[in-house]
Amino acid sequence: MLSRLMGEITMNALDSYLESNSKRHLDEFFDFLRIPSISTDPAHSEDVDNCADFLVQQFKSIGFQVEKVATDGHPIVYAEWLGAPDKPTVLYYGHYDVQPPDPLELWDSPPFEPTIRDGAVVARGASDDKGQVFAHIKAFEALMAIDNRMPINIKVLIEGEEESGSSNLDPFIKSYRDRLNADVVLVSDTAMFDRETPSICYGLRGLAYFQINVTGPSRDLHSGSFGGAVDNPINALCYLINRLKDRDGVIQIPGFYDSVLKLSDTERQELSQLPFDEPAFLGEVNAKAFGERGFSTLERIGARPALDVNGIWGGYTGEGAKTVLPSKAHAKVSMRLVPNQSPAEIAVKFQDYLNTISPDSVQVSVESMHGGEPSVSDRSSPFVAASSRALEALFGKPPLFVREGGSIPVVSSFNQILGLDTILAGFGLANDRIHSPNEKFELDCFRTAARFGVRVWHEMAQ
Repeated sequence: MLSRLMGEITMNALDSYLESNSKRHLDEFFDFLRIPSISTDPAHSEDVDNCADFLVQQFKSIGFQVEKVATDGHPIVYAEWLGAPDKPTVLYYGHYDVQPPDPLELWDSPPFEPTIRDGAVVARGASDDKGQVFAHIKAFEALMAIDNRMPINIKVLIEGEEESGSSNLDPFIKSYRDRLNADVVLVSDTAMFDRETPSICYGLRGLAYFQINVTGPSRDLHSGSFGGAVDNPINALCYLINRLKDRDGVIQIPGFYDSVLKLSDTERQELSQLPFDEPAFLGEVNAKAFGERGFSTLERIGARPALDVNGIWGGYTGEGAKTVLPSKAHAKVSMRLVPNQSPAEIAVKFQDYLNTISPDSVQVSVESMHGGEPSVSDRSSPFVAASSRALEALFGKPPLFVREGGSIPVVSSFNQILGLDTILAGFGLANDRIHSPNEKFELDCFRTAARFGVRVWHEMAQ
């Protein structure tokens, strides 16, 4: 009873600290969001570096040991507090880089000038992943301010290349293997089931990303002089794309589904019982359900692979007409993979298939851009139970266990290199528009993420 009472007093003091410092925290969050840390664009390399410096100063100010580690690409910020030798050690992971904001004309306000609108912060990176990272940093700050210590040993890894393939992260993890030794990993880079319902994600899809290049004549041609006499690279590209899937969304690459780990009957039953509002989910984006027959929308998102064209270009796309037969055409294609599918194996199957169906009238090449392994985590861990208790204390109900369609490649790396399972407890919402114009993060979600941060470390310390 005394222990519980002391715990309630501590939680009240921590919540009070977060509340009394909320304006400063929001101002600092806005400063974080104003840095255009776009890792995919070389023009923003200095901005990415400046963003890492911003985080270094944050960790120094709260009393953590911190360093900015150079890589062959963008820097990694590593911080730690290891003053609890008799307690477990948790590795917290996040990323400070963001997606490009394009198309800019679809933003209602500048993407790197954060704005509060309808109770949410609107800016690129607000939800993915700066808001969630920063909420945890403020939880660290509150714990150090109130108790002058952490209840558990904390190691923090925040990278600057998650949105561009994390090509330098595995080498870092391998070289820092001993420094990164821990009991479990915690990540907040996912979404809640809905605004009132927390969730813990135990499965993520992997990723294989490619660019298809189609080359025809040596230069752009007049379509009147050459149309019908030579193949048009855009037409050829459209032909190739059309052969990738059938009308039900079934991927036509031979052997693509051979290694897919099927859902168990228990998992399918659990997914069917989740309070998923499909009409609301689809209605929010004015879309209709589509995909493999025999699977629910939740199953198709979290447990079945997908293939999508993310961009296509070539020829003339400006105002008015220009009767040109282009020399080149390109498309970017992503594949979301499920457990047991290997990005490397899928890349070979994709290349072989395109070689088989490509017309002789054009040249077709494939660039493999980046990828990541799918993952499934152990739900029976005591650290999962601790995270569940922290979420239940905040929401008054236990979290749901879900699988998500997105990819966080480092989750697989933590398991394969460090032997660690990862807990994915995020606070975004499905309508946060991540990777899209007008990305947002609800202020309530930001506050809840910070309050979770001060609770989960106490629970894990037990």
